[in-house]
Amino acid sequence: MSETDHAAPRPLANGKSRIDFQTDPSRYRHWKLNIDGDVATLLMDVDEKATLFEGYELKLNSYDLGVDIELADAIERLRFEHPQVRAVVIRSGKPRVFCAGANIRMLAGASHAHKVNFCKFTNETRNGIEDLSAHSGLKSICAINGTAAGGGYELALAADYIMLVDDGASSVSLPELPLLAVLPGTGGLTRVADKRKVRRDHADVFCTTEEGVKGKRAVEWRLVDAVVPGSKFDDAVAAHAKEFAAASPRNGAGAGQGIKLIPLTRNFSADGVEYPLVSVELNRAARIATVTVRGPAAPPPASADAMAALGAAFWPLALARELDDAILNIRLNELDVAAIVFKSAGEGAAVLAYDRFLEANKTHWLAREIRHLWKRVLKRVDLTSRSLVTLIEPGSCFAGTLAELPFASDRSYMLIGTRGGDNKPPAAIALSDVNFGAYPMSNGLTRLACRFLADPSAVDAAKTEREKMLDAETAENLGLITFARDDIDWDDEVRVFLEERASFSPDALTGMEANLRFAGPETMESKIFARLTAWQNWIFQRPNAIGDEGALRRYGTGQKPVFDTKRV
Repeated sequence: MSETDHAAPRPLANGKSRIDFQTDPSRYRHWKLNIDGDVATLLMDVDEKATLFEGYELKLNSYDLGVDIELADAIERLRFEHPQVRAVVIRSGKPRVFCAGANIRMLAGASHAHKVNFCKFTNETRNGIEDLSAHSGLKSICAINGTAAGGGYELALAADYIMLVDDGASSVSLPELPLLAVLPGTGGLTRVADKRKVRRDHADVFCTTEEGVKGKRAVEWRLVDAVVPGSKFDDAVAAHAKEFAAASPRNGAGAGQGIKLIPLTRNFSADGVEYPLVSVELNRAARIATVTVRGPAAPPPASADAMAALGAAFWPLALARELDDAILNIRLNELDVAAIVFKSAGEGAAVLAYDRFLEANKTHWLAREIRHLWKRVLKRVDLTSRSLVTLIEPGSCFAGTLAELPFASDRSYMLIGTRGGDNKPPAAIALSDVNFGAYPMSNGLTRLACRFLADPSAVDAAKTEREKMLDAETAENLGLITFARDDIDWDDEVRVFLEERASFSPDALTGMEANLRFAGPETMESKIFARLTAWQNWIFQRPNAIGDEGALRRYGTGQKPVFDTKRV
């Protein structure tokens, strides 16, 4: 383990006390988002002084988490604020370099927890670019005008089409193994093999060659789609972007005006975070974060136009954005939390009404984007390395979309009947059509299908109970919850479970939960988060990479790393 994992964490830059995942284009330091009709350009022009942590500079368009937070924000704004955009070009604002990848000094000095969560977030962002193409019709082109190394090439791999300038110097490479004794941590190996379908022996040469591959060989080996002479490069990129835009199924100009993603309202305190629709209560002594989501206070709007007029205040969109921010805050800023407890407050029937509204308006661009946002937020929950538990109590509204939270949890407890002295209605859970296809997991299955791998007929049985308020005994019989408990046993059983969870090894729990959450088929996405991330997590702790004589430590010093040569 590196010295930084034992010492005090590297301080955040500019005296900040927490990593903030909220930003907007007026505050970008690393990206410029330009819109020209139906084509957008994302220009990567990293400010080397604007680092997330102290102690390094972001030279050669290298990046840290702060750079990727801006990229993720820009992608969301293309979804919601610019529905007329049908193609996006990702390119560099610096001459003769596209992106040098994740900043090595940052990685060498970061805690292990930050490295792992950094890789996870950047993977989610790149998956979001691919999701934007697959489900929203917004195609992407990566225009490489120099070196695309490591994470820089991994960013290119997320695009639909990669163009490389043919100038005798520009190249693509994944030099992590020969240079740093680690793996390309943001999906490089998986996308080279599964997405680009590079031949195994060619991939072996590519991933062990520091200088990478350029020119025609890059095309022949399927590492890029086209090489273009420098004098024709800009024109060729523009022409391909127009072709992509013309072929895109996105609504384009017919989508009308986008909606503004206004800043979230948040109130941070010593013991949690308060949003209009989400509350996060931190019990640091017990190592528990309780996340309470609130149902809608008003019925759905009368029409799709009325929905668009509500904009970011529309309940499903507002709640999804707040929950996403809350989960990311726990991931990166509350590392000692052992368990996330999900609760809800509101009327399940009201949640179902919003599900029906979105289904009735599913051809509207905004309704479609909100559904896909919920899909991505729920995947973020799936991939969060904390024990997840849902408590379904009187007054809860785990229905339809919100019922995905107990299905995403490692365990769920539901109270039978009511509690003494409490006039809230008995706990109920309800299903809607969205639970049977709208929100697939990383393995391509719905959470219910993944839950009932051994008995698909149980999914069919649950499907017949849609739109019904199911009590605890019925939910338990259908297999929708883990345990139904009465008021006498409730407090003790929940307390013992949470105390036990906090007593186990966090490392072992992370491994156990990740293995159990994704039963079933394997996809490119699940490989990235399971196989690749697990290996990268392990390799990042090995002395060959981060020891005093390891490759990350000695990179740039002129000293060769010293490796423990035993294979394990």
